[in-house]
Amino acid sequence: MDLIYWKDTERTGMVFTGLVVGLLSLFQLSIITVISTISLGVLCFTVSVSLYYKILQVLNMGDGVHPFKAYLDLDISFSGELADQYTQKTIVTVVSAANSLKNLFLVGNLFDSLKLLALMYLVTFLGVLCNGLTVYFCQSNDVCFSPIPLLMFQAKVDGFFAGIQAKIDNVKDILHRIAQGGGPTPDPTPGGAKPKTQ
Repeated sequence: MDLIYWKDTERTGMVFTGLVVGLLSLFQLSIITVISTISLGVLCFTVSVSLYYKILQVLNMGDGVHPFKAYLDLDISFSGELADQYTQKTIVTVVSAANSLKNLFLVGNLFDSLKLLALMYLVTFLGVLCNGLTVYFCQSNDVCFSPIPLLMFQAKVDGFFAGIQAKIDNVKDILHRIAQGGGPTPDPTPGGAKPKTQ
C-alpha cells in the first residue's frame, strides 16, 4: 500500500518505472528474451559486487562479509501448517475452476455456455485488433499513476474501441435484418446502378 500511495517516492518511482519498462519490452520481445535478459542483468550485478568485495578482502580493505548475507539468511520456508493451508486453498481453487469450466464447456447450463460462446467470439475480434498485453498495459494500475503512457497509446486505444464498435454495429445490423425477414442488404446507390470502376 505504501507503493500505491507514494509514501516513499523514490522507491515507488523505481518500482513503477521497472514495471512499465518491463511491459514495454514485452511489446517488442518474447517473454523468454525478457526473462533471460533480466536474469543476465541481475547476475552481472550480483557477481560484480561479490567479486568487488572479495578483492577488497584480499587487499585487507574489507571485513570479508558477504555483500548479500542479509538476503541469504532470510528464511523463506513454510511451516508444515502454513504449507498445508496454502495447498488446501490451491486445491479448492483449482477444483472449483475445473468444475466451472466443465459445466461451461460440456453445457451444464445452456444459457451460461451461450454467454461463454458469445464472449469467446468477441474475444477473437479483440485478438485481431490487439494482443492481450496491449489491453493489460492500457488497463494496468501501474500505468494509471502516470498519464504519459496513456497519452502515448491514446490513438491505439481509440482505434481499438472504434473497431469493437464497428463489429457491434455489424452484429446489430445482421440481427436486425434477420428479425425483419433476412433480406439482402439494401443497395445504397439510387436506382440500383452500380458505380463505375476504373
